[in-house]
Amino acid sequence: MQAPYLFNTLAVHAGSPIDPSTGAVIEPISLSTTFAQKSVGKPVGEFEYSRLSNPNRANFETAVASLEQGRYALAFASGTAVTATILQGLAAGGHVISVADVYGGTHRYLTQVAKALNITVTFTSSIESELGQLINNMTRVIWIESPSNPTLQLVDIRAVADVAHKHNVVVVVDNTFLSPYIQKPLDHGADISVNSVSKYLGGHSDVIMGVAAFNSDDLQQRLSFLQNAIGAVPSAFDSWLAHRGLKTLHLRVRQASCNAAAIADTLVASPHVVCVNYPGLDSHAQRNVAQVQHREGLGGGMLSFRICGGQAAAERFCTAVKLFTLATSLGGVESFVELPSLMTHACIPRSEREAVGILDDLIRVSCGVEDVDDLKADILQALEVAIAEK
Repeated sequence: MQAPYLFNTLAVHAGSPIDPSTGAVIEPISLSTTFAQKSVGKPVGEFEYSRLSNPNRANFETAVASLEQGRYALAFASGTAVTATILQGLAAGGHVISVADVYGGTHRYLTQVAKALNITVTFTSSIESELGQLINNMTRVIWIESPSNPTLQLVDIRAVADVAHKHNVVVVVDNTFLSPYIQKPLDHGADISVNSVSKYLGGHSDVIMGVAAFNSDDLQQRLSFLQNAIGAVPSAFDSWLAHRGLKTLHLRVRQASCNAAAIADTLVASPHVVCVNYPGLDSHAQRNVAQVQHREGLGGGMLSFRICGGQAAAERFCTAVKLFTLATSLGGVESFVELPSLMTHACIPRSEREAVGILDDLIRVSCGVEDVDDLKADILQALEVAIAEK
């Protein structure tokens, strides 16, 4: 289900056929691990074995492909499984260039696990200006986060893709912080758009999954083979849960973005805050990129800020909030705070963290869909507590 339907309509209806036998508007959960064959090698329907494909997973993949405006999507058991499959399938024995400010789990895979696949990695904080010099004849993949986790830096995807494609290098964009509602990396030249479904796509903090969307027939053959051969696939129930969450993606992400914009303004005005990282602010160094790549220039539901008083104050803030939950995840209907240096990015050496702005006083915030006045009040009271206690 694609054009002429618009995003909100696709979110509700793509991959959601009416059940022909019962008329059910919501698909049943297909728990069967295997499917009967009418003769040898000829399944009754399109499904044979649930590791290879399952009705719930197939419908979810169809929906995501539609929202990303891609031809294909493949779902996996986690976002990390997506990362591992893409790098094993496309970069084994080769070279990867990644933005330096990247999710801790991705950094861990690139620096520790990828060695077993003979993958070498170059991290850069200036990918647009340095890419031409960093690419060599072994470069296979460019890995981008835009916005980056957790300093919310942006990358001009089109500029990077134009350079990469001259060298036949695949461009992967981790789109988790924005979701396809705000940004469609494939439209800007990326070859693969990756989302941790556990975040905005699922949206209710109740499912661990990942998904990759793309247009290439070659990528479909290579990655679907590994999806089945490795077997890191989501269950039917998880796929059903994720698809249910996907139907309200546009409503949740827009509200979270509106809330984050208001929280960012509140933090900017506070004397207890050193700086605020949020792509929706006019003061953001790459605001022009957001205005081109993001729907209506929205900044998304994620932001980070540095608090006065150092790590001690940051820790006090994280335990002083009452409505926000201190937790490592993001993108749920509820709001979260966390301290990247001690939580999501603790596996990265201090020198590397600090080089990209992940300092001990940096707090990451995921805004949910609660009433914004309640969120602002909670932020302000926690700031006062954090600064008053010394």
